[in-house]
Amino acid sequence: MTDVASAPQDTPEFTGDLALAAFSDAGPWEVVPEELEWWRRVDTIRSVVQRQVPSLIRPTRIPGGRRLFEVTRDLGGAIAVWSVTGKRKGGTESKADLSRRLRLAAERLGPTYIKLGQIISSGQGIFPSELVEEFIRCRDQVPAEPFDVVRSVVEADLGATLESVFAEFDREPLAAASIAQVHRAVLADHITPGGGREVVVKVQRPSVSEFVHKDLRVMAWLAPFLIGRIPVAALANPPALVEVFAETITEELDFRLEADNMLDVAMSLRQLGQTAYVIPRPHPTLVTRRVLVMERLSGFSFDDVAGIKGAGVNTHEIVRTSMIGFLEGAMIHGVFHGDLHGGNLFVQPDGRTALFDFGITGRLDEAKRQAFLRLLMTGMMSDVKGQLAAIRDLGALPPDTDLDQVFSDLGLDQAPLDPTQLTPEELIEELQKFVKQLLGYGARLPKELMLFVKNMVFVDAAIGALAPDLDLFGEVAHIATYFATNHGHRLASEMGVQQSEIQVDLTSFKDSLGVDRSLESVTYEDLQARRELIQRRMADRDRPAGGANSVRRLGAAIRRFADRT
Repeated sequence: MTDVASAPQDTPEFTGDLALAAFSDAGPWEVVPEELEWWRRVDTIRSVVQRQVPSLIRPTRIPGGRRLFEVTRDLGGAIAVWSVTGKRKGGTESKADLSRRLRLAAERLGPTYIKLGQIISSGQGIFPSELVEEFIRCRDQVPAEPFDVVRSVVEADLGATLESVFAEFDREPLAAASIAQVHRAVLADHITPGGGREVVVKVQRPSVSEFVHKDLRVMAWLAPFLIGRIPVAALANPPALVEVFAETITEELDFRLEADNMLDVAMSLRQLGQTAYVIPRPHPTLVTRRVLVMERLSGFSFDDVAGIKGAGVNTHEIVRTSMIGFLEGAMIHGVFHGDLHGGNLFVQPDGRTALFDFGITGRLDEAKRQAFLRLLMTGMMSDVKGQLAAIRDLGALPPDTDLDQVFSDLGLDQAPLDPTQLTPEELIEELQKFVKQLLGYGARLPKELMLFVKNMVFVDAAIGALAPDLDLFGEVAHIATYFATNHGHRLASEMGVQQSEIQVDLTSFKDSLGVDRSLESVTYEDLQARRELIQRRMADRDRPAGGANSVRRLGAAIRRFADRT
């Protein structure tokens, strides 16, 4: 339960629960947090879940049970077959072959590994493109549970028959994912005043919690053996990935935490005066560990660009509010939706964006929130040393890291290289050197930073689809002006500087894009042309790339984040 403070800006007058949170204009019920029995216990539930993680991933001797055999058989078999038949292909073709085999193995192993694949699938720029493209198939190819199984879970958790709670309940789900599936339903008249309220019911797969806990122990045992073994994992740091994954998936296993996340993000948006978002209301009483009943919202899929534009919606404004809302929630309140992708957002005809699926939500304690704030503000001011300090304080570098040494060793005091002017071999050598040095300092990617990077990758793709002609330099200046106008005094106070000292300097931003510092404007289309040029140069290499693509993509992501955010 996040304690949010009012933002220093005027907001429209709202009544009822609309004064509390960014809900739809006319909801099927009113949310009063203090009256929600499940809400009063979420702090304790969250604490218990978080305390489980270290024990689930603690190094042990060989974990017992048949599960270890199944995992090593499927994953080991996939790698072994690739070593014999696919490795010799070299380069992109080799990694594509391995990625396909790993995806098939994940599907055979079930929900935990499918969920890991889904997280990887939204990690463009963090993981190799071949792996990302292959695991995208895990997003919508998960078989649904039979209706009898769904019925049994709902009735067990709600303590009532399906027919006594719902006037209608669709047997076929709207969507089926690794942890749960969602069904359209209509509440019985006696459940909610007015009756006939259409809802969405999220139902957890039975026994998934038990399987996840077993799988995490197996993953933690196997992860050290994967370091440097295969190209797609060489730089992903498998043990650290397992830790971040464990922190993420364990919270998804209790829908009371997801409902709390919905409320916290909705309250944060309202307090910040953000009126361009809509969050579905969780039901006051129909929320349990495995069942979540919520208001049903609709709109255009975020991927339906033609439909959005056909409705007369300003796509530039969608992108702008997405960036501001995401950054503002993290900087000011320390809470943000942690899994933005096309399936989790609908654009309504009035231009507002409806957010769904809050199982993965970024939460920053006060120290990390201030570090995150400093990271973004020093990036806006082109203060690279300040960025390094903020990254350290966020947990990406050890507390005793010599930042001056890092600054020097990584060449951050020098003008950046233009990747389009390097040969493929030179580019790979530079990135390999950079990543090796960074990891040598004990660098890691904490959960919150991984979610931030994933969301920024999504925003990048959203700009490409919705506003490819958007002037990125002008947009950064606009966002900086927004924060200065609405939060300038608070930001300066928390950074320990005078408000007049906060000046926008796009030098670092231009460096991160690899463009000439003298450029006055650049669009996504311009950047995409540069990216395609670099990709063609890489593809023209004569010798097999081995782990080159993974080095290039992960290294580029780390560089964008770590030294030129």
